[in-house]
Amino acid sequence: MNTGICLLAILVLVFGPLVAAQSQDPSAAEKESIPVSKGVDYLLNYLNMAGTMKASEFRPLTQRERSSLYLKTMVNPLGYIKTGFSSGIDQWNDKPPEWEQGASGYGKRFVNILGQYSIHRTVTFGLASLMREDNRYFNSGKKGLWHRAGYALSSGVLARHNDGRRYVSISELGGVAAGAFLSRAWQPSSQHSAGDGAVSFGISMASNMGFSVMKEFLPDLGRVLSKKRKSTRRVERECRGRRESNQNRSIVPTKTSP
Repeated sequence: MNTGICLLAILVLVFGPLVAAQSQDPSAAEKESIPVSKGVDYLLNYLNMAGTMKASEFRPLTQRERSSLYLKTMVNPLGYIKTGFSSGIDQWNDKPPEWEQGASGYGKRFVNILGQYSIHRTVTFGLASLMREDNRYFNSGKKGLWHRAGYALSSGVLARHNDGRRYVSISELGGVAAGAFLSRAWQPSSQHSAGDGAVSFGISMASNMGFSVMKEFLPDLGRVLSKKRKSTRRVERECRGRRESNQNRSIVPTKTSP
């Protein structure tokens, strides 16, 4: 869980300003470069966020949209970066010890985490399609720290149905459970028990709730960083303008007397 929190914190600091672009007016958004747009798309897809849309703006997903989001998730480069980072932490901690060190051990840990992630996402997608659940994160639109935090924590275990109401997310619980317990099939003896699967399930659900709090406040952070960036650019333009003005005055020829 600590590994995931560290990675998400890095993502927030690196991509926070990009998220703010989603709330800009269309004319400003058109000026964003293609790499920035892709970065925003990758981040929102990885975090399973509905952009900066609020809960009041919810509309049901079509099956095509649901399938498109799932496919993007499975090939999202941030997912592979997270897998590689988590695998490195497990390698450092020699977890599980049966896989030892070296490239072979790192490869096993990478495939293990990628397998759990893929099972989780795939089962969640299948159940959500069947039950018409939407697990995307929508900003609360609420005021006050505790109201927003309470909404975010509950969003870690709730999903919206087509009518917009939130219920316990069978698809998310089922996906996390599938990833936690089915992966025991290839885990070594030190991680093979049902108890180990239960621990993994509990950590994943707790992480979902913690990450939801970060998702709630991520657009706010993005807007703050974006304002600071705009302010810095304005000051730079003013300084550049003054320098150019001074240079122009210095090269103006002086009149000579006849």
